[in-house]
Amino acid sequence: MKTKINKKTVLKFSGILLGILLLSVLILFSVVIGRTFTFKVNTELGQWENTTTIYPDLSPEQRKNLLQNFKVAIQIPTVSFSESNQNTSALQEFDLLLRRVFPKVFSSSSLVKHEFVGNYSHLFTVPGREPDLEPYMLLAHIDVVPANEADGWDVPPFSAKELNGFIYGRGTIDNKQSVMGILQALEYLLERGYTPRRSFYIGLGHDEEIGGPKGAVNIVKLLKSRGVKLLYVLDEGLTIMDGMVDGLNGPAALIGVSEKGQATVKLSVSSAPGHSSMPPRESSIGILASAVRSLEKNRMPNLFGHGPERATFEYLAHKFGWPNKMIMSNLWLFSSLLSGILEGQPDTNAFVRTTTAVTMFNSGVKINVMPAYAEAFVNFRIHSAQTLQEVLKLIESTISDERVKVELVSGFDPLPISSYDDDTFGYQIIKKTVHDIFPQVTVTPAICVGNTDSRHYTELSPDIYRFAPSWYKPGDSARFHGVNERISIQNYEEIVLFYFQLMQNSDIRNLLPPRT
Repeated sequence: MKTKINKKTVLKFSGILLGILLLSVLILFSVVIGRTFTFKVNTELGQWENTTTIYPDLSPEQRKNLLQNFKVAIQIPTVSFSESNQNTSALQEFDLLLRRVFPKVFSSSSLVKHEFVGNYSHLFTVPGREPDLEPYMLLAHIDVVPANEADGWDVPPFSAKELNGFIYGRGTIDNKQSVMGILQALEYLLERGYTPRRSFYIGLGHDEEIGGPKGAVNIVKLLKSRGVKLLYVLDEGLTIMDGMVDGLNGPAALIGVSEKGQATVKLSVSSAPGHSSMPPRESSIGILASAVRSLEKNRMPNLFGHGPERATFEYLAHKFGWPNKMIMSNLWLFSSLLSGILEGQPDTNAFVRTTTAVTMFNSGVKINVMPAYAEAFVNFRIHSAQTLQEVLKLIESTISDERVKVELVSGFDPLPISSYDDDTFGYQIIKKTVHDIFPQVTVTPAICVGNTDSRHYTELSPDIYRFAPSWYKPGDSARFHGVNERISIQNYEEIVLFYFQLMQNSDIRNLLPPRT
């Protein structure tokens, strides 16, 4: 028996479906628009605990001196070339500079205890009036990467020359601005009779650029042997971004709450040598080149939203204009859209996946000899949602060629994600200090795509933050480890004031509830 479907019934049913669809779209649109106007996760701290604040009130003479001291620090070439090659005479000269320009820090033995670690690194202990309060630690590093004027510097890289309100030189943003800024701030506070309520440590590494094997590693061992546990750690890392994010209204301070992991992998192919007049179908170079091409063509998976990078944009959502504001406020819906945009550029692609960088390729001994061996080195920066072992398995499966030997040279997992909740002391203290010195700046958590030697401190504290209040504007990221590294005179003074205020802000006993 056949059932006849009435045409009116079909039309009626289709109308109902269309109505449901339109209603669903309308509801979805209403939710998106409503969330766009109301969404804001960047909460402010509530009433601050009453503390006595010391103000620096720097005289013109003091400003002149702090600037001159910083210039001298830049002029000392404390270069780390490799683990076996450091400019140790420059490190000794730098120590003499610190002792000369920060007499209060080095002479107030009852207020500040100074120790050498690993011959050239410095550990300062500043005891607080209330020893029951858990201490914190500030980190920076003295060494710098090599620099050559022939690479295109406008001035000699260790001249600390002034140009248009900027001081040029290797170390101005990595990382002598923090080294000198921290000690200058402490010197000013000691001059004004400051005794901290909460104990803190200052660690200045001398070999951060080569991983910190003698500096940071030994400082951690020493503190660990003394049973030290740290409330939070602040090191270099991310900065204040101004004009570097399309559509963002105003500057943003990115606080690094984690670091990507790292793996250096060696790929090699061995084959029988022979004469180039009778080449095999595939050479060792060709096989290896194919493997490298596979790794570059088949990128690691896009993992946006599985690490702290999603929070970065949600905290900044209210500072974007349309339509970006709508996208950032509704990443539950537009996450794929944003991640697709981010992976389109090298600097933002690093936020969404484990990156693949072929950095060395070696083979061949003579123009008419088929090479018996070819090798390449590939550097991977591992996303927070992956592990080192997961990345190694993906490398093997992507190459999928038994003739290519895959060896791990060195590597480590991504660092734990430090808390950035409203009740997390370290993050909120840093945020409060940023607002004190830079009231126009929005603060957001972020992932640090580079690596610092603060990773060695994970046994001492669960909360390690990576931030230095240096201003980065369009083009400045290329100066980091690059040509024409520089810092503005005003920004260096701001850095000194930042640490001056941070030390005082950290003296509160507890955070008060946040004001949303």
